[in-house]
Amino acid sequence: MTAPSLASILQQRRQHLAQLVDFPVLLWSGCALSRNFPANRFPFRASSHFLYFAGLSLKNSVIRLEGGKLELFYDEAPPESALWHGEMPARSDLARTIGADAAYPLADLAFHCKDAATIPVSQVQTQQFQILQRAIALEGIDAQLAQAIATLRLRHDAGALEQLRQAAAIAVEAHKIGMGMVSHAHTEAEVRGAIEGAIFARNMSCSYNSIVTVRGEVLHNERYDNLLQPGDLLLVDAGAETQMGWASDITRTFPIAGKFSATQREIYNLVLAAHDACVDRVSPGVEYSEIHHLAALVLAQGLVDLGILRGQADDLVERDAHALFFPHGIGHLLGLDVHDMEDLGDVAGYAPGRKRRDRFGWCYLRLDRPLQPGMLVTIEPGFYQVPGILQNPHWREKYQDCINWQQLERFGDVRGIRIEDDVLVTESGREVVSADLPNNADEIEQLVSANS
Repeated sequence: MTAPSLASILQQRRQHLAQLVDFPVLLWSGCALSRNFPANRFPFRASSHFLYFAGLSLKNSVIRLEGGKLELFYDEAPPESALWHGEMPARSDLARTIGADAAYPLADLAFHCKDAATIPVSQVQTQQFQILQRAIALEGIDAQLAQAIATLRLRHDAGALEQLRQAAAIAVEAHKIGMGMVSHAHTEAEVRGAIEGAIFARNMSCSYNSIVTVRGEVLHNERYDNLLQPGDLLLVDAGAETQMGWASDITRTFPIAGKFSATQREIYNLVLAAHDACVDRVSPGVEYSEIHHLAALVLAQGLVDLGILRGQADDLVERDAHALFFPHGIGHLLGLDVHDMEDLGDVAGYAPGRKRRDRFGWCYLRLDRPLQPGMLVTIEPGFYQVPGILQNPHWREKYQDCINWQQLERFGDVRGIRIEDDVLVTESGREVVSADLPNNADEIEQLVSANS
């Protein structure tokens, strides 16, 4: 069977949008940002909402959608730019590639903008205001558009799933390369370079700033200057992004010397038990918040069994004591962004009528809605010893009866462990899209030790 063309995939998406909104829509791609002087630009990446319907990361472009049709507004590069950038495709060629019904210079946009809704794009909000002659915010028809786009993007079509699987496959390969060379590396930066080099060598980019750190208790650590010591664990959270913008997001934690200590293995296996239980729970109709609650219960019970926490697991979770060691949510949506559609706030992540809970740990839950076939989510439980939490006088007083501090000292060689996979909700259950990257402790040790 012949794979559908990009134009046909995009045509289906805009036809689905037309079933949800009855007004015209303008979506901006954004512009390249410069550092220090105009010609020195950061890599450009178009707005994800633009990409979803246009398919190509075109700079300084706008698409107009109405009634299932697409119009492209794009200025062709001036002839002199060929000296620096080579010959660029003509507007008509781009329009043909994406199946546009018409294509115009950007200056013509002012004549096609009446009563249009849009999504704010920070780089071009001044231009959006000038064209639409109104403030751009998620209110009125803009809010209706945001809800409609979230409805479409929550469930991935075949074209998106093909891209997402490609992104996962390359990320898996990159992680394996990182594990295989860590015994010869001296710094986090060297491992980061090998992982990201593998992604770039396959003509993809990183879907976010990679986390490659022995300081796993720093949840979004973006420093890479620590030396690698034999007793340390290395937490690697890295994902690939395809040229069309689709992301993967995978985390593994492994021993630099190739062997977990006894205490590291105990905590690792506990996090893996929470991970596996949560993955097994992913099915259509299941509330994502229930999966987060399950992770909290498994971790709480395991920490009781290890003598770190005192009490009954149900009671500890009810009191949010698990969040002392698992302070974030179980995961998030994954798609054209690594935290998909979070530029819309909680429009996509939270079902209508729901809002974030003001509770320790729960306040960082990024997704609270029933799972549906076609949704791709991450499952990423963890254990962390965060000084800012464990040494906080408020939490120490509130949970003084819950923690065996002397027993916790035994696990001083475990700063942070996270295990994360990308899980697709299917009609009958789930598919772990990143399953080719082992997460069993023995297999992890084999991967790390293979090239030592």
